[in-house]
Amino acid sequence: MKPPKFDYVRAASVADAVGVLDEHEDSKILAGGQSFVPVLALRMAQPSVVVDINRIDGLSEIETLPDGAIRVGALVRHRQLVEQRRHPLLAAGARWIGHAAIRSRGTCGGSIAHADSSAELPVLATALGARIHVAGPTSTREVPAEDLFQGAMMTALEENEMITAVDFKPADRWGFAEFARRHGDFAIVLAVAAEVDGELRVVLGGVGGVPERAPAAEQEYVAGGSDAIDRAAAAAAEQITPTADLHGSVEFRRQITREMVRRALIQYSSPEAS
Repeated sequence: MKPPKFDYVRAASVADAVGVLDEHEDSKILAGGQSFVPVLALRMAQPSVVVDINRIDGLSEIETLPDGAIRVGALVRHRQLVEQRRHPLLAAGARWIGHAAIRSRGTCGGSIAHADSSAELPVLATALGARIHVAGPTSTREVPAEDLFQGAMMTALEENEMITAVDFKPADRWGFAEFARRHGDFAIVLAVAAEVDGELRVVLGGVGGVPERAPAAEQEYVAGGSDAIDRAAAAAAEQITPTADLHGSVEFRRQITREMVRRALIQYSSPEAS
């Protein structure tokens, strides 16, 4: 299918972009376009104005902050996340995003804004306690990742706001596991285990409308014992309420969840995990 007719605006600054968003209620941002363009082609979105932010200076940088976190600009491509060495967990997770062509064009801000719970970056943002920098026509604000994702492809962003950067906290140790039908497909289930600010965080993707933290799994692992990983994996599988779809039954997703959490925690427990 062909996309609907729309006006095209190339924004020169963040203020320019949010100004257009504020003026036109049904306008949408174009960044990497790896999610947005297919949505346009299927006419699942029919904006009157498309705002291209690719020429805005300052949104394509990765910066190390004083507390050890890294600030990733909204236009940082997935390929840059794979290649950077400041945050090994982000690099490991980004390797699972799509294929080479998608990683070359897709952006951090676009993936976070698209809010697909089966995508790697929303899950990583939740696991790492990320803070999302958001700009509007009159002010800026920071939104914790856990508050940003509100439902399947739904966020707390206002229609006249855009993401400008994401701050990812460092993980002292971590584990990442993903199951997809083919490498590059969206995950059926993915699991991240990360020690952030001295606390274990286990977060699941692909099992609900938003990335889901698994506190029961965290508690079972922290309680210790020779079977701590197996208990934690079982607790995570018990917690979720997935729905059956063409990718598998409810029981299939539970079993995959158990295995992905087990693998993530084995990696987390390894002396090499850092």
